[in-house]
Amino acid sequence: MNARSDERGSMTILMMALLVVAFVLVLGAGRLGEAVVARARAQVAADAAALAAADQLALGRGDRAARRAASHTAGANGARLIRCECSGLAAEVDVEVDSVRTARARARAEVRADCLAAGC
Repeated sequence: MNARSDERGSMTILMMALLVVAFVLVLGAGRLGEAVVARARAQVAADAAALAAADQLALGRGDRAARRAASHTAGANGARLIRCECSGLAAEVDVEVDSVRTARARARAEVRADCLAAGC
């Protein structure tokens, strides 16, 4: 036997190992990308919910209306409202979006007092 016949098929095994490694890397990149998108969706939903709540506060409709608006807006953006602290001229909300992992985000919106009087 010569050395060349002992190595027959070794390239096939090497290529299969490289394909497995490439598959695992692509799978990991996909999951990471999905998590990043979910986090961005959660932040957009939190921002929109906080603005909707602050709008209700600015219109003088009270805390309950602000919470309802935040919950509705979060739901319309594919998220779930976890917490809404709406009082006075500020609204702070926490939302979450279900994905590979649950993505959470927090946002705060505040009504400027001088705009209430001047009608900004």
